[in-house]
Amino acid sequence: MTRHIIFNFLIAFEAIIQNKFRAFLTSLGIIFGVASVIAMLAIGNGARQEILSQMQLLGVNNIIVKPIVKQEEGKVEETAQDKTNEKRFSPGLTLADAESVLEGIPEIQFVSPEIVMETMVVRSGLKRTGKLVGIKQEYFSTSDFALESGTWFSSHQLNDAMPVCIIGYGVATKFFVKEPPLGRRIKTGNLWLTVIGVLEERKISEQNIQHLGIRDYNMDIYTPVKTMLLRYKNRALVTKQDIISNARQRGGNEPDKSNFNQLDRLVVRVADSKYIQPVSEVMSRMLQRRHNDVVDYEIIIPEQLLKQEQRTKNIFNIVLGAIASISLVVGGIGIMNIMLASVMERIREIGIRLALGATKRDISLQFLLEAITISLTGGILGIFLGMFMSWGIEKFTHITTIVSGISIVVSFVVSFSVGLTFGSFPARRAAEQDPIVSLRYE
Repeated sequence: MTRHIIFNFLIAFEAIIQNKFRAFLTSLGIIFGVASVIAMLAIGNGARQEILSQMQLLGVNNIIVKPIVKQEEGKVEETAQDKTNEKRFSPGLTLADAESVLEGIPEIQFVSPEIVMETMVVRSGLKRTGKLVGIKQEYFSTSDFALESGTWFSSHQLNDAMPVCIIGYGVATKFFVKEPPLGRRIKTGNLWLTVIGVLEERKISEQNIQHLGIRDYNMDIYTPVKTMLLRYKNRALVTKQDIISNARQRGGNEPDKSNFNQLDRLVVRVADSKYIQPVSEVMSRMLQRRHNDVVDYEIIIPEQLLKQEQRTKNIFNIVLGAIASISLVVGGIGIMNIMLASVMERIREIGIRLALGATKRDISLQFLLEAITISLTGGILGIFLGMFMSWGIEKFTHITTIVSGISIVVSFVVSFSVGLTFGSFPARRAAEQDPIVSLRYE
């Protein structure tokens, strides 16, 4: 049986070689169809990988609470005097909010407060603007940070507001070129901090920084939140300088943009993703009561936003894949048309083969193998073209593309199926030819 198939394949292959240009033109639909499918699947895989990397950056099962620095509420017909009388006081986002949320909702694993201060970083004659971030130990679990060297903050350093810090990989490479950073001091603002740890480098694209609203973690300096509040500034405490500065702003008819929120961000880790929505609703009601019904905060659920984005991209990729699949159907129809024309051109050849002892099954198998060979050859060329297209898309549009082994296997299967499906009818037509009529055909 195998020898029988090989013999008919060789005859089919010889026919393709004799009409190789026509066979190439016939396979163009398959080539571009498979290439389009490969490219679309690569874009889909790249989008999926990008979503996963974004979720890793933002953390899994996290809820983010951010303060709204300035917000005005009221009806349009209200006068300025009405607004002044009804204005409510809110303490802003504070550490007390974090403790209240943690104690009041059992499904929460931990709460990570965050205070960010723009400062000047100075060491060994070098200076650079950077961000000093006041945190608790749980912060490093929110986005899966890892240490390259050194240690995390100890409970003593956290509770006693010690002047210590953990620096990002970029800070270490810029300010500690000739010596190891551990145990050395670096000046942030007006205070020298002792380096106790260096974080591993995190690969973050400019697109993710802009799209997700995150910082470049490699250039951050982290210190205990109590160190930030006691040794730098506690925005929840109004000082004489704040009053003078605010008065100058109003005297110059400038809007009041003062930020009196003690915290810049609050990250809440939920035990299970199924609790994210109910926990966020409970948190919203708790914060509303604590802030005296003033909506000066916003609650963000990154996982839901990213999943919605992933669903949108999946729908987009399905549509593009369906459009690309049309090329495969068109290519299959092209194969069927050319093979039908080939049957009509080779009726005398069919008659000679039948007269020499070939069976109708042999004739059918010959034309079917010819169609499958053309389709598979087009599929192989389409795979290489699709990989090149994927590379070009990533190179010139900066869209991440990933060509997977599954997409290549799918392309082989689709190419074979197209050849088998659209080659069956011409093969059957060839086998139905009458040998006597075929021999007389001119």
